[in-house]
Amino acid sequence: MNKDFHTLDPSAMHRQIFTFPEQMQSAFRIADESVPQGKKSTATAVVIAGMGGSAIGGDLIKALTADSATVPIEVVRDYSLPAWVGPSTAVICVSYSGNTEESLSCYDEACKNGAQLIGITSGGELADRLKEDGGHLITIPGGNPPRASLGLVSIPALVYLSRQGLCSGAEENEIAGAAALLSKHRSEFSKQSDSNRALNLAKKICGSIPIIYGDARYTGAVALRFRGQLEENAKMVAFHHSLPEMNHNEIVGYLNNPNLLQKAGIIWLLDEDQHTRTGLRQSLTRDLIGDIVGYQEEIQSVGGSLLERLFYLIHFCDWVSYWCAILHGTDPSPVERIEALKQSLSASSGK
Repeated sequence: MNKDFHTLDPSAMHRQIFTFPEQMQSAFRIADESVPQGKKSTATAVVIAGMGGSAIGGDLIKALTADSATVPIEVVRDYSLPAWVGPSTAVICVSYSGNTEESLSCYDEACKNGAQLIGITSGGELADRLKEDGGHLITIPGGNPPRASLGLVSIPALVYLSRQGLCSGAEENEIAGAAALLSKHRSEFSKQSDSNRALNLAKKICGSIPIIYGDARYTGAVALRFRGQLEENAKMVAFHHSLPEMNHNEIVGYLNNPNLLQKAGIIWLLDEDQHTRTGLRQSLTRDLIGDIVGYQEEIQSVGGSLLERLFYLIHFCDWVSYWCAILHGTDPSPVERIEALKQSLSASSGK
């Protein structure tokens, strides 16, 4: 690989990914200052409302709290909240810019229904409305792409839920441990080197349509994140699904259109805590599909705690998406079609 990634990356997405461990620690400090200790929530359900890079934090929180959440947690990517949202629901609206129209629509519904209002944002209309309505505002730094701010949109919400007694975890030592793990591995993942596993995987998948499979409880959230990163950073179409559900429908699709399937490949996300039957399903499914697709690759999580392992997978996959962009000769930062769509939507609403 002889491409100059500095020239192809004028907005320094490389630096954004490289400094993610520091962002995690910064996000905890923000949460520590913004979320009081000892106050227990009366909420019987939690809704995390957001879109795109702001919403993926909700999916990650669901995975991280799958074994400890004391109330249901639902992620909403839409203009409307479930009909059951009311005074006993904590609604966490996450909008990095503070101006995401879907998130603002959910906020207005939450306010109308008397829900417990929490917002995570760098400013914008969401911050203004929370201040006016007396909601719990957690302000995070702005100026970066939402997808490069996952720590900022996820860790404060996780700390909030933990301190409210709605889940366990999210202590400073846990965040610091995960950040240290990522710092250890980024020296490999960030370099143009034959020993860089993230770059080597990028070389294998950059000319294909990747299909990413995780398990429904834990790594499915990472599969969604990886798909989004390939699409936004590398400007590649990708797909994802989770097991065991994939075994009840999608597995049958690997039959017809064999020429097209050779242009696709499968990436399996593996974690030691996944259900033993899910692990067996992954192995058997891999054998059944065989060489119908162009490749099958596995990414194994690394770390002691679930938090460490999921953030490791996210960090590794972020680097894969980055190197795919560079291999395509593509600037990973701009998302021109998203911006064009937003402008068209704004024009159609008269704003």
